[in-house]
Amino acid sequence: MIDQVQTLSVNGQKHHLVVSDHRTLLEVLREDLRLTGTKHGCELGECGACTVLVDGTPVLSCLTLIGSVAGRAIQTVEGLESDGVLHPLQESFARLGAAQCGYCTPGMLMAAAALLESVPDPSTEEIRDALSGNLCRCTGYAKILEAVRQAAGGAP
Repeated sequence: MIDQVQTLSVNGQKHHLVVSDHRTLLEVLREDLRLTGTKHGCELGECGACTVLVDGTPVLSCLTLIGSVAGRAIQTVEGLESDGVLHPLQESFARLGAAQCGYCTPGMLMAAAALLESVPDPSTEEIRDALSGNLCRCTGYAKILEAVRQAAGGAP
């Protein structure tokens, strides 16, 4: 276990941190940077609650060692909002009641944001595929799919 200075770019801000190389991105985001929107779930890469974007690609932060993301662009759910304006996904999730307990919501939002960035008008099958690594025990997924479709500009 070696402590090293890591430079992280999180939600557009640079952070210089001294961290052990065995720590995960999830641990550093929550414990060092106090960005608690990213959730501890299974910590096995099975549930998707810890999904963040690294260079625009969804990654499971519980399985990502901190050294592998140094110097790369990291976006968390806190970074979706811009200047007090919610991201269309955040608005549609709230408007349609797509979150119940909300624990899975940050990971769902991040996976959906990556999808909409690459496929602005996804089919329902593409939405399902993009969210397939994110588990929800509360909603049954119908409202989540509807919220992503609405955020993409599709019919509610």
